[in-house]
Amino acid sequence: MGHPERIVPDHTESGVVALHEARYRFALPSVERLDVLDAACGVGYGTALLATTAARVVGVDRSAEAVTYARQRYGASNISFYEMDVMALDLPAASFDAVCSFETIEHLADPAGFLTELARVLRPGGRLFVSTPHVETTTHSPANPFHALELSRTDFECLLSAHFVDIRLHGQHRLETRRHKLLRRLDVLGLRRHSAVLRRAAAPLVGSRPIDSLTPADIAIDPDRLEDATELLAVCTRP
Repeated sequence: MGHPERIVPDHTESGVVALHEARYRFALPSVERLDVLDAACGVGYGTALLATTAARVVGVDRSAEAVTYARQRYGASNISFYEMDVMALDLPAASFDAVCSFETIEHLADPAGFLTELARVLRPGGRLFVSTPHVETTTHSPANPFHALELSRTDFECLLSAHFVDIRLHGQHRLETRRHKLLRRLDVLGLRRHSAVLRRAAAPLVGSRPIDSLTPADIAIDPDRLEDATELLAVCTRP
């Protein structure tokens, strides 16, 4: 599948969009009638989803192009989009009930500073929803060229604990058949060494839906089986 830098639903395979939207859908029931910040909102598809239940959503991104697209494509009366650096948010302290920032922290050279800023704009008792790819060992030279680092579960939790309490980790999984899970673990076809096209082509042979045609029903986010998760999603509270 490669490493897309930005997801644009109108121009991206529906299954890939579903994988990214899943994290917003997970947060959706918890932000009803709240003031929400979507930090590093990209083109705004997730911001718009949050706004279906939230009282107000502010989406910020450092890309002027993405913010312009977001305003044109996803503008609504309870949504505002701003060009802004998540490392230095031009927003008042304690101004949001919830912050969502999905697949952001791995792009940043200073993840601790980023979390400091998110904690600053949250009201006491406010909740942070934050996700990152799941890797066994923290690395500062990940395979994805757009990532500055990727964090192990332990290091992810450690960073969060400096500013937040009641940290609850969830794992995001693509639902697979038992046969698919077994073959993936054994890697009997050597798929990890071959192209994404070949890996997608093999999925139907073992009964799982190909990535490019996944639906929300094919994706789970739950606190179980964290070791098998492709992404970790933390829900934590500002003291």
